Amino acid sequence: MSLYVLWRMIVKEFLQLLRDRKILRMVFLAPAFQILALGYAANLDVNDIPLLLVDRDGTMASRQLVDRFTSSGYFRLVGRESTLTTVDSWLETGRAQVVLVIDQGYGEAVATAETPRVQVLGDGTDSIAAGIGLSYASQIVGQESVRLLGAQAAASGRTVGSVEMVPRIFYNPDLRSRWFYVPALLAMILMVMTLVLSSMGVVREKEVGTMEQLMVTPLRSWQIIIGKLFPFAVIGLIDVVIVTALVVFWFRVPLRGSFLLLIGLTMVLVLNNLGLGLLVSTIARTQQQAMMGAAFVLMLPQIYLSGLIFPIENMPAAIQKVTYLIPLRYFTTILRGIFLKGSGLDVLWPQALALALFAALFLTLASLRFRKRLD
Repeated sequence: MSLYVLWRMIVKEFLQLLRDRKILRMVFLAPAFQILALGYAANLDVNDIPLLLVDRDGTMASRQLVDRFTSSGYFRLVGRESTLTTVDSWLETGRAQVVLVIDQGYGEAVATAETPRVQVLGDGTDSIAAGIGLSYASQIVGQESVRLLGAQAAASGRTVGSVEMVPRIFYNPDLRSRWFYVPALLAMILMVMTLVLSSMGVVREKEVGTMEQLMVTPLRSWQIIIGKLFPFAVIGLIDVVIVTALVVFWFRVPLRGSFLLLIGLTMVLVLNNLGLGLLVSTIARTQQQAMMGAAFVLMLPQIYLSGLIFPIENMPAAIQKVTYLIPLRYFTTILRGIFLKGSGLDVLWPQALALALFAALFLTLASLRFRKRLD
């Protein structure tokens, strides 16, 4: 009998959701829109950097160096200046982000086997783009140095010994930042769709007055809780499938691990979110309070401290210890482990266990606070 009552409660919640077209659009269209918008925005690969040239040498050697910059695909030549006096205006207006300065005597130094020098200026306003641009420039100058050494050795008939570094990158050989960030968007979307929506579930019943009707029914507290949370768990499952399909087939991020394992461990995160959402709903009195509490008190701190966007290793030591109390930290490791490394449960079980313990804790606390009465 209790299972039948629970089933009718779940059916009632689903029917209530189906009547709300705004919720349906949010469930099916919002995740796709968010992953497309954020997927294209979450890309730190810098290409086509505006380059200003100040070539005060004008020799064949300097032109060869410029050709290396423009043919690399990293830089786009946007202008030339003869002196450094007008460089500031290019950087201030953003017309150029990197300036290549080749002083007089560069060609002569190359011809006499001396050490030629060039200067590269960068706009540090965008520290990430500037750092990557200077790194590209350093790589190109290094390649040109190797070429010049080889040419000098061939001209003199001598062999020049050198140390060659052969790098090998595992899991993301092209170092594509999109492979790092796009899978993480799955966690962010789930936080929005399950934590925020579930936090407003019970509060909505209070505001529209239907909670009073539930109080006079033979439903028990645990039946109301499961009935309210089960539809949001299904929403989370649907969103996982939609977002994963877009990540893999649209953005071409490899899913090297088990899709079923990804689904299973993601649903553990969903239980975390539902527990936190229910906990917020037992405290808040209005939907606005529930949404603000879920978004700004619970969701954003987890995103900032989980390693989802900012590396935990760069945080102060005290903050790094605090991150162990963030459930999303463990799911971040799970997510990237399954997508990029192809890790299985034999590797990810510590993170899965921690996530499950947090889910049990939050659901227990929320159930203890929940009462079948109107506060």
